[in-house]
Amino acid sequence: MRIPRPPRPALVLLACLPGLAAVLALALCVNGVGRRATAAVHAPVAARPAAVRHTAPQPRIVPRSAWLDALSRHAQPPPRYDDKVVAVFVHHTDSPNGYDCADAPRIIRYLYAGQTGVRDWDDIGYNFLVDRCGTIYEGRAGGVDRAVTGAHTQGFNHRSAGIAAIGTFTSGMVVPKAMTDAIAALAAWKLGIADVDPRGRARLVSSNSLSRYAAGRTAVLPALAGHKDGYMTSCPGAALLARLPGVREVAARLQGR
Repeated sequence: MRIPRPPRPALVLLACLPGLAAVLALALCVNGVGRRATAAVHAPVAARPAAVRHTAPQPRIVPRSAWLDALSRHAQPPPRYDDKVVAVFVHHTDSPNGYDCADAPRIIRYLYAGQTGVRDWDDIGYNFLVDRCGTIYEGRAGGVDRAVTGAHTQGFNHRSAGIAAIGTFTSGMVVPKAMTDAIAALAAWKLGIADVDPRGRARLVSSNSLSRYAAGRTAVLPALAGHKDGYMTSCPGAALLARLPGVREVAARLQGR
């Protein structure tokens, strides 16, 4: 018995079915990859969190006019500036400790007269001075919120600020807490402007071979340093130097670190 054959068009269609299925599967696969690739390209990217800046509020600073009158003022050139402050040097003035805090302006005026007269400097060298009661005074002219180039640490006056503790703080001397708290607040604010951690290190280039480092050499110093870290001296005295680790910690906390 002869089995009837399907019409020729039907045979052609049946023969093509495997190929059509493969093409259809390939099309579906490509289409799916395209959709997935497109989705990957257009997927939202999570924004990076903004860098946190560690700053501290500006403490109260008594202006120069409180201690420098017209009769005492020395002729001086315009202030010089750096781009920022990345280090603070702590000093002591090597003057008597038993003063009344109301006399601090007179003491600063005396220091100014010695530096501009006897030493023939253009201005008081320190950017700031702090008395035993914790009062902060503006020292060198130019603006407390600016990076004024001082004359406090030979070789490292650029990109730094000098804070002088009024008194003598050699070994065995008492360093008032109000004074160290004020130094911490001042350093936290001044270093915070450039987001510098008071507990960290600063890279400074020596400008004078009379410092501890030859001119042109890069020194890595504490961001909150003692005068002796940059220059051959015992300043700010052993007693105040021993308090600096604690001052750094307080300053860092004030910056929110």
